[in-house]
Amino acid sequence: MSLRSAPLVPTARAAGLLALAAPVALVIGATRPEAWIVAPVFGLAVLALIVVDALLAGRLGDLEIAVPGDVEVGAPFEVTAALGLSGKRASRVELALECDSRLAPGGRASLPLEPRDTGWHGVLTLRASRRGTGRIAGTWLRWTGPLGLGARQFRGDLDRDVRIWPNIAAVRSPALQTFLKDAQFGLIARRIRGEGTQFESLAEYEPGMDRRRIDWKSSARHVHLYAKEYETERNNQIVFAFDCGQTMCEPIQGMPRLDRAVSAALATSYVALKGGDRVSLFGFAARPEVTTPFVTASRDFFRLQRAAAGLEYRSEEPNFTLALATLAARLQRRSLIVVFSDFTDPTSAQLMIESIGRLVSRHVVLFVTMADDELEAISGAAPEDLETLSMAVSADTLLRQRALVTKKLQQLGVDVVEAPYHTIGTRLIDAYLAIKRSGAIG
Repeated sequence: MSLRSAPLVPTARAAGLLALAAPVALVIGATRPEAWIVAPVFGLAVLALIVVDALLAGRLGDLEIAVPGDVEVGAPFEVTAALGLSGKRASRVELALECDSRLAPGGRASLPLEPRDTGWHGVLTLRASRRGTGRIAGTWLRWTGPLGLGARQFRGDLDRDVRIWPNIAAVRSPALQTFLKDAQFGLIARRIRGEGTQFESLAEYEPGMDRRRIDWKSSARHVHLYAKEYETERNNQIVFAFDCGQTMCEPIQGMPRLDRAVSAALATSYVALKGGDRVSLFGFAARPEVTTPFVTASRDFFRLQRAAAGLEYRSEEPNFTLALATLAARLQRRSLIVVFSDFTDPTSAQLMIESIGRLVSRHVVLFVTMADDELEAISGAAPEDLETLSMAVSADTLLRQRALVTKKLQQLGVDVVEAPYHTIGTRLIDAYLAIKRSGAIG
């Protein structure tokens, strides 16, 4: 890493001493004018101590900063630093990083270093707030002498890029992996029987089975109860459509709604691929932007993650009419379309409702939105004053309008999933499995 030197600098302690000397010099000048020479001598002595102290801090040796090249949005990652100084008289070492605002708030992160036998070391934990490529452009290094009066300071160019990917922690979670191994479809290599629409065979009826599965004719012929077994449908087409407009780019608990939707969609995509279905991603704002071919195998899951990383944040209103018409023209067979979006009022949501309604006749549509925790907190706040009461009434009105939009979608035959951001992934997987078991896609 290239380093550029800067002049020796005084510390806050040295500035405090010099500031303290000023009123003392005034008092001496007022009471003992002949002793005026004491003040400049004191100032020169402090300046000399600053220079000596900074020199005693030692010279810069090797500086190594380790930055991961790939991280996931919302997931913590570590930046480590190791510094060697000639001599061991430095009392304090500070390191600051100049970086992209998506890596650290304000584009600056401080990393205090601690002394060890092999030098000075430090670890800084950061958390990326948005997808994309974040750059750590440079670093400032400052170390203070043993008296704490003088310091040496360097400015270095780092130029490290950090690629920020969608978060797939849910895919790696032990709970999901265990579910896939034990579920009706997953990693078990066998014919998949159970609920579905494709008839597979007859089996003896056992307590606990759905009585609607009893084959009465076969049971009467064999004088024994038999139930029908069905093969779970496979090779269904699943499309995850993301609204990348302004509303979905607003943060919820430190992460944009779009990124939380992407994480939930990727977890469900992994489950769908393990179940033998085909998955595609579709992103849009004012116009369609991202369209992927259907992925058919779980080993190609990385293609979906890479495509999801290309979903841009757009500060514009989405064009549902154009986007969903484009998507419908692309699909040649009945599919499950999962739409991730959000809305603020019924007026802005009306075009969305009309566009989604056109899909219902040919496809199964699942609408996913995240509950607005902020509105619910304001609506439920105790009315301690008039301002709080007014805010609660406004929030309650907005929540009622959201419920009205949700009801209209359900009346059109759209399945709706509305849940807090931290449970949206689990709720989406449950909804997908329920639709798959019902045989509504095929």
